[in-house]
Amino acid sequence: MRIDSTNVDKYFSSIGVSKFWSEKGTPEIKMHKIHSYPAKFPSLVVEKSLEFAKQRDIEVKKISDVFCGCGTTALEAQINKIDFWGCDINPVATLISKVKSRVYDIELLKSYYTGIKNYYLSNDIKINQDLADHERLNYWFESSQIKDLNKLLVSIQEVTPKGKYQEFFLCAFSNILKKSSRWLTKSIKPQIDPDKKTFSVFKSFKRQFKKMLEANEEAKEYFKSSITSEIETSNFLELNFDKPFTDLVITSPPYVTSYEYADLHQLSTLWLGYVDDYRDLREGTIGSLYHSELDDEDLGSLPQLGQRIVSRMEKIDSRKARMVAKYFYDIKSSVSNVYNMVNEGGLAVFVIGNTKYSNVKVDNARFLTHCMLGGGFKNIEVFKRKISSKILTPYRDEKGRFSNNKTDRKVYSHEFIVTGIK
Repeated sequence: MRIDSTNVDKYFSSIGVSKFWSEKGTPEIKMHKIHSYPAKFPSLVVEKSLEFAKQRDIEVKKISDVFCGCGTTALEAQINKIDFWGCDINPVATLISKVKSRVYDIELLKSYYTGIKNYYLSNDIKINQDLADHERLNYWFESSQIKDLNKLLVSIQEVTPKGKYQEFFLCAFSNILKKSSRWLTKSIKPQIDPDKKTFSVFKSFKRQFKKMLEANEEAKEYFKSSITSEIETSNFLELNFDKPFTDLVITSPPYVTSYEYADLHQLSTLWLGYVDDYRDLREGTIGSLYHSELDDEDLGSLPQLGQRIVSRMEKIDSRKARMVAKYFYDIKSSVSNVYNMVNEGGLAVFVIGNTKYSNVKVDNARFLTHCMLGGGFKNIEVFKRKISSKILTPYRDEKGRFSNNKTDRKVYSHEFIVTGIK
């Protein structure tokens, strides 16, 4: 059945799980695992998207991901020897993405590591008083850990020149922060573990470096120096594209509670100096009301499905209703922007799941499909994918927040692949 604006509900009610989008793909290389990250989709999605495009005779010379996160699409583009462009509003995400999609000289990495180690061990680095008194850092870290982390960070900055090699080691530094803190291990929401054992900062860094070095050695077999990978830290909703430039967009828009992602990255955000207050990263994220509101005209521009969901939410919680409205408006704007950047005959692949917010079903996939139908895309197809492995917990508590309690609601057992051709 071909989907159009008159049969979206019937189309969704008949969708079964797609074997094509759910089956196991090629095992991921080690570079995919150099830094923990919530809600990343598996490399299978990129592998299947390329196969899907090939089946439809779409030649892919450039791939893009407009919410590139930790760089799964960027890395897979390198592996498949295809140029890449991506962006993300989160500077922690783009740091990881850049490091993942580059190849490094092994001997130079070893040399820099030795230099960092020697600097760390031989220098008595005094801590800046503002850092020592930082309320949020003192909440998460023992004073001794703050001192050692500061010493390590200064060592990295002093020994490595600004650029890709320094970013490699900053990425390594970023991934040991939760282990070095009071953060509850494997928790998907910020909470303290009062019984957590304190780990040695430099021993953790040494293990992380070894892990990233091995991943880089493996990745060199796949990378091709002539491939370009451009990744920028920017708000996709504020970008304007004068002309199309990409053949395939593969992306997973944030969920309605996307502001929580900023909270989950607060340790890296604060230590790497991206903001003074981690909450500032909420500004500009999809669905965030942080310094942003919608007017009645914006709300009225939404497809009717979105207006109905917002109306139901309004009866329960007016603020959450405004958040959902803003989220829908941002999704609609994102679809429009993706359409503008895709070449004629190119393909867009959106990975998105549904959820509940205050017991109101937020039908993201169906809403996005309406946006694509109204946004110029043709030959739209929707597939249901079984989620077998995803770092983002599928559970939500009674308030709709992330939870790892298996007795709470399970909302992400499946997600949808929504595709369209320009």
